[in-house]
Amino acid sequence: MADVRARLVTRVRGMLSEALGATRTRLATAEADLAAGRDRLARTRRAAAAVPARVGAARDRRLAEIDARHTARLAELARRAAAAAQREAPGAASAPWDRWQATPAGRSEPPGALRVGTVRLDGAEPVPALVPLLDAGHAHLAGGDRAGLATVVPALLLRSVGRADPGAVRLYGYDPEHLGGGLAGFAPLGTAGLLTFVGPGGLGRLLDDLVEQIRRINATVLAGEYGSLRELAAATGRRPEPWRVAVLLGGDELSRHERGQLDRVVRTGAACGVHLVVRGIELPGDPTVTRITVEPDDARVAGLPVVLDAPPPPALVTETCRTVASRVAAGPPPTPFTDLLPPPDEYWRENSAHGLSAPIGEGPHGRQVLLTLGDYPPHALIGGPSGTGKTNLIFAWIGALAARYSPAELEFYLLDFKEGVSFARFAQGRRDPSWLPHMRLVGINVNTDREFGLALLRFLAEELRRRADAAKKHEVTKLAELRAVDPDGHWPRIVAVVDEFQALLAGRDVVAREAADLLEDLARRGRSQGIHLVLASQDVRGIEALWGRPALVAQFTLRIALPKALRILAERNDAAQSLPRHHAVVNAESGLAEGNEVARIPSASDWETWSELQHRLWRMRPQDAAPARLFDGDAIPKLADAPDFRALTAPEQGVPRSPVALLGEIIDVQSRSAALRLPRAPGRNLAVLGTRVDEACAVLDAAARSLARQYRPGTARFSIACLDPDADPAARALYEDLEGDASWYDEETVPELMAEVGDGLGAPGAARTPHFLLLYAVDAAAAALAGKAGTRTGLEQLRRILHDGPERRTHVLAWWRGVARMRVDLGGAGARTDQIGAWVALDVQGGELGSSLYPGSGGPDWYPRPWRGLYFDRAVHRTGQVIIPYGPSR
Repeated sequence: MADVRARLVTRVRGMLSEALGATRTRLATAEADLAAGRDRLARTRRAAAAVPARVGAARDRRLAEIDARHTARLAELARRAAAAAQREAPGAASAPWDRWQATPAGRSEPPGALRVGTVRLDGAEPVPALVPLLDAGHAHLAGGDRAGLATVVPALLLRSVGRADPGAVRLYGYDPEHLGGGLAGFAPLGTAGLLTFVGPGGLGRLLDDLVEQIRRINATVLAGEYGSLRELAAATGRRPEPWRVAVLLGGDELSRHERGQLDRVVRTGAACGVHLVVRGIELPGDPTVTRITVEPDDARVAGLPVVLDAPPPPALVTETCRTVASRVAAGPPPTPFTDLLPPPDEYWRENSAHGLSAPIGEGPHGRQVLLTLGDYPPHALIGGPSGTGKTNLIFAWIGALAARYSPAELEFYLLDFKEGVSFARFAQGRRDPSWLPHMRLVGINVNTDREFGLALLRFLAEELRRRADAAKKHEVTKLAELRAVDPDGHWPRIVAVVDEFQALLAGRDVVAREAADLLEDLARRGRSQGIHLVLASQDVRGIEALWGRPALVAQFTLRIALPKALRILAERNDAAQSLPRHHAVVNAESGLAEGNEVARIPSASDWETWSELQHRLWRMRPQDAAPARLFDGDAIPKLADAPDFRALTAPEQGVPRSPVALLGEIIDVQSRSAALRLPRAPGRNLAVLGTRVDEACAVLDAAARSLARQYRPGTARFSIACLDPDADPAARALYEDLEGDASWYDEETVPELMAEVGDGLGAPGAARTPHFLLLYAVDAAAAALAGKAGTRTGLEQLRRILHDGPERRTHVLAWWRGVARMRVDLGGAGARTDQIGAWVALDVQGGELGSSLYPGSGGPDWYPRPWRGLYFDRAVHRTGQVIIPYGPSR
């Protein structure tokens, strides 16, 4: 029992000990947990105390970041807005007044919006406040600050005028309260027709006119192809209409009609370049209307608060308007010449069978104005005072035609009667070896050579006859029909241009009468055979040859009048009087006002501008193309260059039966030489008459050299007798060049020559060696020849040689210094002159030649001029032939 109790006590004690240990362990654990909890509590309390400061710092940092991003974004947006404003309103549209100047927009850069002030953004640079006006809409001004409103109107107008090309903005002012005083600074524009003031009561007429302009632009300019003028300008690079800005500054209550017209302008005007700047008149609500309100402390543009700019300085307004007006008065610059040309790959693609058509310039609606030559209109008349661009217009027309039609389709013949060489560039020259392949003839400096103009008309008349004969042969009447039945023939259209043609018709002499007759015939019949005349003149009032010839002028149904041209258009058509520079009135209805078209002519006469086109066409020329014949009235031709001289050759055996002496160049189209045939026939001698030593020597020199070219050495004899010391150098040069075939004689030995040749004519035997006596100033040897030369005097021997020599191949080519002296040498005033079969008159009046040397009475119609001669051959000519002596051979 005791053991049980002891064991039980021991067990209880063990259990209690274990429980105590466990309890102590749990207590220690609890105390540790309590300490850890208290530590966590402390830390938590410390952390909780630090949270507000950290959260506040993060919040402040985040707010700072948001504010920085907002500021940067605002600055970026302001920068972009400013850049967009600069793109939309560059230059004069937005520049500050202190550095403002007119900067016209380019063709593809319409003026658009205009600055009136700035929009201020917090923390960013001010942004320009823009008002969309030109090609965009209208501006309506309202508010109680009249001074502030007064700054907006001149700013909009000056920026509009400065941003557009001079003359491209037209202003209309309606200011019944101040009678235009509000626009006084713009008054200089009125001198150029760019500002029109409308008085009280004129608002209705102004609105009616604006509505009519909108109707016309929609019907004729846009014509359903484009939605607006801005769209048209962007597509074509041209703006055919100006901007019209009507400034309406108050007035009475509008009538029902005026209100209706105003509403129409608001709805439809912007697309047609018609705009309103209105104050004091209510405008209807429309997306195109920008509302500008100005109160004493608040200004807004389309509801956006703005700070208005100061008004433009009055001096800047006035000076700008004066500059614009002066530029408009001087006329717009010409358009590029390339505007008239087709793309290079389309050159020479046109066919001229039914006519010629090419643009001459840009019309007021941006479309090209065409010039046509064909059955109708067949011919053209161009008129304009000196300096108005007549030559430039001809250049432009020729270039436009030459680029479209090949030389097989079109040929040109050009003649310029005024002094100048502008047409010379079409022919081959020293400066430029190229030529226009279409050009067949170019005549320059022909103001004193009216015979050359007559020669051209004769040539065209012969060509007309040739074509008419061909048409008759093929039983057709028109060029198009002839080309259809004879496709292998050469039937290009011919355009003959005669500048200052009145010089050809001036006076009442034979040349003027024949020229007028030929012109009338060519004008009447040339149309059917493709020959077209283009006559140009500064003024046609003084053309006497046209008096009584209305049928001639009536054929020129195409009239082109340059600024201030007179008598080109119909009598009551004065459209040319108000033309600006570089423009022309084109009228294909004989000048009647209803046929007027205004064209802006490009600049085509500049050397570089024209040269590029000519070189391109020259490289395209056919292989057999030849340069145009160039006739320069101031140039002296050379014998060595004459085609007829180069064609002369000596026969391989014997001598020529009828040698030819070339005396000079004929004033004609083909560059032929005046040829004197010297067969074995009576009278085949030549007399050169006049006192001009150089010219007389030149005629004899050319005759001798051309004759010598037809003989082999030793088969002809030349006797040169020089009796004037001034002629000695030329005669000596000829003598030296003829070498062994020539003999020299002077005043002392010339009687021996006369005796030898005269006595030898009667000797029996076969025909002699051809003998040519070249006598320089033979009348100077009168005293020497008066003595005995054998059984006869020297003069008697000379007369015998003249009479009998040609039939024995002995010909005299002699120079007499006067007609009277020649008559004395031939036997006196009543002596016959039959032995002088041909003569060249130099400085000899036509009346001196008389009936014995020239058919008819009174002598030829000849008035001497430098380096020209009148050539007459009894065996060939009915009338005298004007020639140009060949220049010295050395």
